[in-house]
Amino acid sequence: MLIFRQLFDPASSTYTYLLGDAKSGVAVVIDPVFEQVRRDAALISELGLELAWSLETHVHADHVTAGWLLRERTGCKLALAEAAGPECADRALAHGDRIAFGARYLEVRATPGHTNGCLTYVLDDWSRAFTGDCLLVRGSGRTDFQQGDARLLYRSVHAQIFSLPKDCLLYPAHDYRGLTATTVEEERHFNPRLGGAIGEEDFAGFMRNMSLPHPKKIDLAVPANLKCGRPADVGAAEAAADPAAAEQDWAPLTYTFAGIWEIQPETLEEQGNRVQILDVREADEFSGPLGHIEGAMLIPLGELARRTSELGRDRPIVAVCRSGARSAQALTILRQAGLNACANLAGGMLRWRADGRAVEAGKSLG
Repeated sequence: MLIFRQLFDPASSTYTYLLGDAKSGVAVVIDPVFEQVRRDAALISELGLELAWSLETHVHADHVTAGWLLRERTGCKLALAEAAGPECADRALAHGDRIAFGARYLEVRATPGHTNGCLTYVLDDWSRAFTGDCLLVRGSGRTDFQQGDARLLYRSVHAQIFSLPKDCLLYPAHDYRGLTATTVEEERHFNPRLGGAIGEEDFAGFMRNMSLPHPKKIDLAVPANLKCGRPADVGAAEAAADPAAAEQDWAPLTYTFAGIWEIQPETLEEQGNRVQILDVREADEFSGPLGHIEGAMLIPLGELARRTSELGRDRPIVAVCRSGARSAQALTILRQAGLNACANLAGGMLRWRADGRAVEAGKSLG
């Protein structure tokens, strides 16, 4: 079975794709975004996958890739087109190459025209293809920079993408209207630039007369992406990409795909009085069978928004509830109050008690 996820970066309207072989647990990611590396790594971890490759459809001009960071965090390898002249890749890809992940693989098709190093990745059974900026949903990539060539793009699409089965799903690297996928048959018929009876000369004339603004990040993104996203100052770049992370260095924390910082019970126990423990259950739960953690402050979730001033700003806050659901919501309220150094107790009091940890006011669960 194939594991497949389509992820979105709203700042650059970029789609990132995660594909995994369910049997082996080996995965690849296509077009990851620097600012989303924490999210992507969390998803890979939660799905129990081993990331083998981080792939690029081309050298992007509108965002910086997370490829280098993913390699640092997961040990994966990096690959992009040989024609792009990569300075950093573990593998330079050419037309006809295959990228294996477990029992599955992606076929590499060279589709230049948007840039000279554009690739389309086709799944082994030809059921899906990842077209980068070569072919968009009812559109195409621009051809006015990075060795763009309208005629070459037209030929790439018709020879390498429109030749796929008509029901093959096509996934672009970007969409600015919220569209997520299309099919070969749809684009053959309805693409207003490349479909139907539109010829190469028609397409070239259309692209020649487009008037588009210069990509805002091109001067930053292209040099960085030729180095697979490795910044000159790694620490500063990571802080700029994820400013919240800098405020969470007070303990070893886990970031979940749901966007929640969590602390494990054993880690919380080691923190002692260096943190504030905020219990957001109701009073009867606080003194009920599950008990509460020694030194915890009780502020029920429904009262928290108007009582955040009772919490100190000198120590991080760990929110606690029965299972971890209400306390996750408490983190949102705390951040709205400017209390950003906070985390959720993973599993709540149920996990704390199941681990046999000490409580006050609780009853034996044995």
